[in-house]
Amino acid sequence: MHYTGTIWRPPYEAASLLLEVTAGCTHHQCKFCTLYNDLPFRFRMSPMEDIEDDLQEAERTGKGRHSGRIRRVFLTGANPFVLSYDKLIAIAELIHQYFPTVESIGSFARITDIMPKRDEELAELHALGYDGLTIGIETGDDEALRFMNKGYASADIVEQCRRLDNAGIHYSFFYLVGISGAGRGEIGAELTADICNQIHPTLIGANMLTIYPDSALYDEIQRGNWREEGELEKYKEVRTLIENLQIPVVFAAMGASNAYQFYGQLPEDKNKLLSFLDDIIGNVSEEELQRYRKSVHHL
Repeated sequence: MHYTGTIWRPPYEAASLLLEVTAGCTHHQCKFCTLYNDLPFRFRMSPMEDIEDDLQEAERTGKGRHSGRIRRVFLTGANPFVLSYDKLIAIAELIHQYFPTVESIGSFARITDIMPKRDEELAELHALGYDGLTIGIETGDDEALRFMNKGYASADIVEQCRRLDNAGIHYSFFYLVGISGAGRGEIGAELTADICNQIHPTLIGANMLTIYPDSALYDEIQRGNWREEGELEKYKEVRTLIENLQIPVVFAAMGASNAYQFYGQLPEDKNKLLSFLDDIIGNVSEEELQRYRKSVHHL
């Protein structure tokens, strides 16, 4: 298989066939992000040929007792959904050629990847299996989105995700706890709940902001332009977000950035999750949580 650099996938894509179609990130300007610092964006050098080679290899490997078990493909890269409608169609057709059992195709996506695609193109992509996108919206706090150079506003999140809803394409969100900065965590959580309540994410995954020295955000902190939230404030922020969500959605903290991992279905598990967070806030010290944060050497 052709893979470039570190391959990132959401925890819930563990059973998916990972197929590289892009490498790096098209935006590459978010101040907090260091995941793709050493990897400029590119489509495959011999794109369709390499992709077909990988599908052929996966097909050979999948013969025998694993034959027919591949139901989902996850396209790797920071935001493969940026590819044109025509390229995404061609990739889907190749996938179905080699794996007729595949029921859905997912990937990471940016809100800006959705914008150029017409409504009828989104519907056709869904018809060919594109479903279950993972979108790092990070927050619904416009002040934080601007400062971090995300490249879109909260209104864009609502508008583009409504278009996905209309096309039948399901999506999950990554929420970055701490992105609003010290003293604004619960404000950011309330603003995020407000936009989420207007659309239909299937899952909201919370990840705790971890700041590394090679990030632009670290430089902003050194210049006195931004202050990091404390660890307990981050848990209060998560609590506020869950408390204000009014939609049916899975809420989870599953990644390595979370000192305490949890998972629940809202609204059924809301009280259980709030009680779990209250226990952390009331009984775990800031010092203990800071020790964990400093131990996270890489996401």
